[in-house]
Amino acid sequence: MKKKEHIVRYTSEELAAMCARGESLTDWAKVDAMTEEELEASIAADPDDVHEPLDWSQAFVGLPPGKKHINIRVDADVLDWFRSKGKGYQTYMNSVLRAFVAKQGAGKVGNRL
Repeated sequence: MKKKEHIVRYTSEELAAMCARGESLTDWAKVDAMTEEELEASIAADPDDVHEPLDWSQAFVGLPPGKKHINIRVDADVLDWFRSKGKGYQTYMNSVLRAFVAKQGAGKVGNRL
């Protein structure tokens, strides 16, 4: 069963009002008492932070080229594999094809850096 997300958005004014009412769960005195080294260590220990340098090699300059609607016949097992990757499988297929074309040396594909 898929876990239901519960994402709530607040404006900075709403957050400030919540903190003023004491609704913040953050121990701000503890945060203010932390040294820079303790703060860096805390950030480094965060399991949700990937700690990897950003890879800009696949970045676009501007917008990617437009898409065209086509009908294509694909082997059933190949389609099943892409669909098993979930929502956006067609975009993923396009990315795989784009990488193949670029690898074949077909020249500049789109607006790649």
